[in-house]
Amino acid sequence: MSKLLIFSAPSGAGKTTLVKAMLEQISGISFSISATSRKPREGEINGKDYHFLTAKEFKQRVAEDAFLEWEEVYENLFYGTLKSEVDRIWAAGEHVIFDVDVVGGLNIKKQYGNKALAVFVRPPSVDALRKRLIGRDTDSTEAIEMRIAKAEEEMKYASDFDIQITNDVLEIAIIKTVSTVSVFLEA
Repeated sequence: MSKLLIFSAPSGAGKTTLVKAMLEQISGISFSISATSRKPREGEINGKDYHFLTAKEFKQRVAEDAFLEWEEVYENLFYGTLKSEVDRIWAAGEHVIFDVDVVGGLNIKKQYGNKALAVFVRPPSVDALRKRLIGRDTDSTEAIEMRIAKAEEEMKYASDFDIQITNDVLEIAIIKTVSTVSVFLEA
């Protein structure tokens, strides 16, 4: 039976790094490629990192009920999971792993219940999160402060997830995550 692994976290907490570790260390898992209306960052590839859509295209797909979940994070900045991604991965007989925002993660968990493991990745602190976001050098100071404010809101939902993993020391967070996910998939 194919299952779902949901990884959510505030921006900069390290969920993408943990998801990549899962893909490298556990076989039979495929990444669900999210859709977004944001512009690609340097090096990102359409259909590999994200399905990049314009805001108009995203809204059209919403109207067509093509999304498992979606959210307008900021005005005209959308993120979501296309239903076709879950279908594609399950048709291949694999488990789905999601790297999604907090609201999206909880929405997927509600739809799939015990078939899904919802993991909340916590930053060690808000200050550490700010330093990580600044270190990325991908956002303006204003955008970073918006992400910090959103992170503080998102951390209020951590207890709604099945498990919380604090990404303080990356190697330890990876070990805990691999162990937790392996137990869930074998159950």
